[in-house]
Amino acid sequence: MNRIDLTPLYRSSVGYDRFGSLLDAAFQTEKANSAYPPYNIEVVEENSYAITVAVAGFKEAEIELQVENGVLTVRGKKEPQDTESNFLHQGIASRSFERKFNLADHIEVVGADLADGLLRVNLVKEIPEAMKPRTIAINGSSAKVIAHKKDAAA
Repeated sequence: MNRIDLTPLYRSSVGYDRFGSLLDAAFQTEKANSAYPPYNIEVVEENSYAITVAVAGFKEAEIELQVENGVLTVRGKKEPQDTESNFLHQGIASRSFERKFNLADHIEVVGADLADGLLRVNLVKEIPEAMKPRTIAINGSSAKVIAHKKDAAA
């Protein structure tokens, strides 16, 4: 396996320590996952995304969506059918699946729809107010000086 050296990135940035493990996980997942079920990732608007997963034959009750620690997991659990069919060809997959998507910081799942055999998961990037760009006044009248008192116990 080829490893990517991220040392130059770490020298000049702060907070990207998760990036290396994210890349490693992506390469491992790509090797382990098959192409089932197929999916699309789409940019809908500037801060709006959609993941569409082809889940033909699955009912809403057989699909589970879960977000945990920045990972969206889509699971489909197909109940075994009691019918004894004699197929000449069976090209429609009816097996269970699990597909994981790593979400960037501040990406939130805002809804999901199932129609015509396609599961569409809607995502939005919501940047917190504290992280939005703002102008800082230098020696302006709005600047406040906060005095810190020394701890008496020290």
